Amino acid sequence: MCGAGRNKMGLLGQPTQEKIVLALALVLCLGFALLLPGFWTASNLLNLVRSVSILGILGVAMALVVIGRGIDLSLVATMAVAVAWSLQLAESGMPMAQALAFGLGFCLLIGLLNGFLIAYVEIPAIFATLAMGTAVYGFGRYFLFSLDIVYMPPDAHALTWVGQGTLFGVPAPIYMFALVSALAFLFLRYTRQGRYLRSVGDNLLAARITGVPTRPIILMQYMISSVIGFLAGCVTAASVASMNVRISNSTLIYDVILVVVLGGIGLSGGKGGIRNAIVGTLLIGVLLNGMTIMDIQYTVQNVIKGIILLTAIVIDTLLNPRDEQTAQQGDI
Repeated sequence: MCGAGRNKMGLLGQPTQEKIVLALALVLCLGFALLLPGFWTASNLLNLVRSVSILGILGVAMALVVIGRGIDLSLVATMAVAVAWSLQLAESGMPMAQALAFGLGFCLLIGLLNGFLIAYVEIPAIFATLAMGTAVYGFGRYFLFSLDIVYMPPDAHALTWVGQGTLFGVPAPIYMFALVSALAFLFLRYTRQGRYLRSVGDNLLAARITGVPTRPIILMQYMISSVIGFLAGCVTAASVASMNVRISNSTLIYDVILVVVLGGIGLSGGKGGIRNAIVGTLLIGVLLNGMTIMDIQYTVQNVIKGIILLTAIVIDTLLNPRDEQTAQQGDI
């Protein structure tokens, strides 16, 4: 009996990537608090979380797709083009609510196309979404707006609050991050579609045999990803009163993947949850904030993030070895 109890306690105390990353974030916080004046202040900690809220929202979107054994490299491009188009429509006289509805519809269409190419045409997700991201950026830049930077209309006060407002001293983007995380957690934990998504990521063939509508679920996960990306884009535009479409060609998409993989969501699918994305976001937030205070060059920061991403992928490969089905599908 005692042996069984010790065994159970050992399993409960077994280290996971999520626990390791959380512990590392706490160690970094402690180290920066001791070495960097002004780091451990309420204002800096709020700014830290606020600065990565948009990254965290995008991380939640990517987490849902990766849990379903996919990846969405078009996420940032879709976000930028849809929001820029909405701002362009509003600037030309369309009511902001209607303009945002058009942008949201555009995101749903791109998500639907991604899901169709992956689920029905059976193109590997990494290639389908990479091509889609390039096509979306080119389409938006040529047909929907003429400038790389589209500014928000001066009368869009309600939308501006989403990026610049505060409630009880806490910036609005933090609330948006918390809301998206909570809704995604409830979706995965308590809805049938959320359980289907996880089962598709865990074993596509087994899910299909047991009656799970695998192809519609794949369509759904990419549409949800695009919608969450659109929300992140609205927060981004509201924060700076504009949308710079060149963000599509930045390293932001790799930062999003870094958050997901570093947090412990396995690229082989079916593993991890929204909490992992939150932990990964907090670690990256602490790291970026500390490097900024230490005045480390942006290029050097990218090198450090690249090394961390590569290390996280190696750890993911060791902890979540690829199965035969994954190998046959060309991985993600």
